[in-house]
Amino acid sequence: MPSASPGAPAPATTPLARVSFVLHASVLATLLAASSAPTPLYPHYQDQWDLSPLAVTAVFGAYALALLLALLTTGALSDHLGRRPVLVGALTAESFAMLLLAAADDSGDLIAARTLQGVATAVATSAAGAALLDLADPARPGRAALANSIAPAAGMAAGALFSTLLVRFASAPPGTVYLLLGALFTAQAVAVAFTVETAGGRHGAWRSLRPRLSVPSSARRALLRTGAGVAAVWALGGFYSSLGPALARTVAPHAADMAGGLLFFAVTTAAAATIWALRRPRPPVTVVAGCCALVGATALTLHGTHGGGLPALFGGAVLAGAAFGAVSQGALRLTLTRLPERDRAATLTAYYVLSYLSMSVPALAAGAAAGRYGLLATTHVYALTAALLAAAAVVTLTVIPSARATAPPRGADRP
Repeated sequence: MPSASPGAPAPATTPLARVSFVLHASVLATLLAASSAPTPLYPHYQDQWDLSPLAVTAVFGAYALALLLALLTTGALSDHLGRRPVLVGALTAESFAMLLLAAADDSGDLIAARTLQGVATAVATSAAGAALLDLADPARPGRAALANSIAPAAGMAAGALFSTLLVRFASAPPGTVYLLLGALFTAQAVAVAFTVETAGGRHGAWRSLRPRLSVPSSARRALLRTGAGVAAVWALGGFYSSLGPALARTVAPHAADMAGGLLFFAVTTAAAATIWALRRPRPPVTVVAGCCALVGATALTLHGTHGGGLPALFGGAVLAGAAFGAVSQGALRLTLTRLPERDRAATLTAYYVLSYLSMSVPALAAGAAAGRYGLLATTHVYALTAALLAAAAVVTLTVIPSARATAPPRGADRP
């Protein structure tokens, strides 16, 4: 297929651009499906290899921290080399990571495979997300930001469900899900090689690898206003993704093993549905609503540990997913609105750095705390901290902007 001239965005209304848009959205979904696929398998790994909560969160944290470090160095690489070659290389590496996961036979192998997966996911996520912005149809504003929000959430839901069902009902070996995902990544790499190029041709590719965060002023204010809320929902997502299955086991010891996987599926499904349902309200409204929902989610989750059992735990998971969907969608819409092409990948990188830092570091701390103080005590502290962050975001988005709006302009008190 033909490619656009270097640095010139492809016409967003052509059939080729529409197909490319769908393909890049599917890449985001598959990347996040692969990130959540191990979650339902953690109980299996714990039983087979006698893993502690810290070891489980180390496997999870290796992925998130590798992704974070890669984002800091490669987040803007596709702005210089082009979306297409960067994506093809990252998807090829992702396929190899799936092979390593399928062959893993101890926690060290899992950590090594998840580290490679995190690097590949970081590179591919930045390039695919920026390509969606490049291919956005001017007649449909907000569609690219919506795709950047809903594709990852839908992918995480699909990955958790597919992994759970494959092992539980098909009696397939745990590595089967990774082999299937690896085949899908290979097919996507081939397809991306024939898509239209929307960026590239800029000098400074090597300089762009220096760790740095560069956010334009228009996006910086949005990130500052929504940062506490983004940190809260991603931290809670990291908890459910790493320690959620163990919490389900603790609350309901006699429940089926698949309960832990379905718990994270409830989070991600609710997130995807909420992103779609709240695509029209003003972004600040959705972020505030999501932060309020997160406070309710933490209350339900804690109720589940005090006699509410799995029903309360699943209710908290659904509400946490709704909070995640509302906050992430609203924050992305606020941040990405009217960004020029040259700032898209770097701004998405800054957003994902905040997100994955919030997801990984608290989860690792929770794994260490659970081994020393117990999972239930750790859950209480974690949930209350997330609720406080959500409350801080509500204040930032409501009280502080109102105070600024009512303050007299600079110099108004002068004669």
